[in-house]
Amino acid sequence: MYKRLSAVMFPLTALLLIGALVWGYQENQEKNSILLKAENQYQRAFHDLSYHVERLHGELGNTLAVNSASTGVHRKGLVNVWRLTSEAQNEINQLPLTLLPFSDTEEFLSKISNFSYKAGVRDFTKKPLTDGELNNLKVLYKESGEISKDLQEVQNKVISNKLRWMDVETALATENKAEDNTIIDGFKTVDKRVAAYPELDFGPSVASIYDKRSVKKLGGKPVTAEEIRAKALKLAEAGGDASVDIIENGKGTEWASYTAVINPAGDKPAVSMDFTVEGGLLISYNDNREVGPAKVSMQQAAAQAKQFLEQKGFPDMTAVSADRYDNMGNFTFVTSRDGVLIYPEKLTVRVGLDNGEATGFQASDYAREHQEKRQIPKPQLSLAQARKLLNPEFKEQYHRLAWIKNEDATEVLTYEFGGKINGAQYRIYLNAADGIEEAVEEIRTSSGAQDK
Repeated sequence: MYKRLSAVMFPLTALLLIGALVWGYQENQEKNSILLKAENQYQRAFHDLSYHVERLHGELGNTLAVNSASTGVHRKGLVNVWRLTSEAQNEINQLPLTLLPFSDTEEFLSKISNFSYKAGVRDFTKKPLTDGELNNLKVLYKESGEISKDLQEVQNKVISNKLRWMDVETALATENKAEDNTIIDGFKTVDKRVAAYPELDFGPSVASIYDKRSVKKLGGKPVTAEEIRAKALKLAEAGGDASVDIIENGKGTEWASYTAVINPAGDKPAVSMDFTVEGGLLISYNDNREVGPAKVSMQQAAAQAKQFLEQKGFPDMTAVSADRYDNMGNFTFVTSRDGVLIYPEKLTVRVGLDNGEATGFQASDYAREHQEKRQIPKPQLSLAQARKLLNPEFKEQYHRLAWIKNEDATEVLTYEFGGKINGAQYRIYLNAADGIEEAVEEIRTSSGAQDK
């Protein structure tokens, strides 16, 4: 009996053992293949990064080598700088550096990319490189050369010592080993060098991208919680029996604000509002009532939204767009002054289409951009002159004067033309002084959306 059982079990056990060994070998081979593929990808991305930063340094030198009046070469050089920095940024994203402080270098490349793009696409015959921009290029040429040299030193160590990027992942995951990794030390050196560079003035168009829109920049006297309590009760019109809870958000930070929650007497839903600490400006309002089936039109809702804004202290607002989502209408309003729509002073109102009453609004942009004494010039071009600059196939539906921020983050007066071309709806903004196209935007409407 034992011999029979052994005769059956021994071959079976041997077969299972062999199968397990084969499976383990295949799994190990697949794992090694994946690791090798990842290592090759990291090595390629790193060597490409070093190459493109070196090319960036060279391209900046080429751009500076020609005469200051060589606008064609300048444009070509800046476009190449933009392309090279974009490629370098992409290669950084492919490296296992998520746990490694490398943000200063990434922001440095990002600023070069945005500066070179915005400068390269403009009309150099009208706006050539300024002395300040040429000086920036000289500084960037020097700094990019230093960064390139540091990366090449790391690259030489990687090649000569046959270092592996897979070890970087292991080192980053194990803090006590991270200090001894040659590649990590090299990247820390690069980032430390970049962090020590003085801040360059890239102009308002680039600065606006990195500008932190802090409520501290609003100015105004800081308000107390009790002042917010009184203001919230007045705005909510909830009566003297309502209770108010005040919450202070982000105390001591640049985003400090107050949230006031008003609980009316009876079964009425709560209303919440947000105010800035600096100046006590109302920046949001939310009525938590249930919204029933739609019974009022979007036109009626827009009229009631405008009335709501006037009651809350926002006069002279004009609706510029409207979108409907089920039983809710969302309206965008901007300030209207002397026949000019001031787009930076923007806010949105949400209206329930059951009875047309506002259920909320958001006014952060308005609070940051509102100016009582904004100087708006008269248009130098007539409407007829501006209209001649439009595409002949553009079918105009309306026109109006609009004060906007262009791509250079500069506020300018424009003629806004709304209409259709190529089967789509567009807004085109022509500078009211020289007719330059400051902005073109396609209007994509959701179901039930409308434009005014």
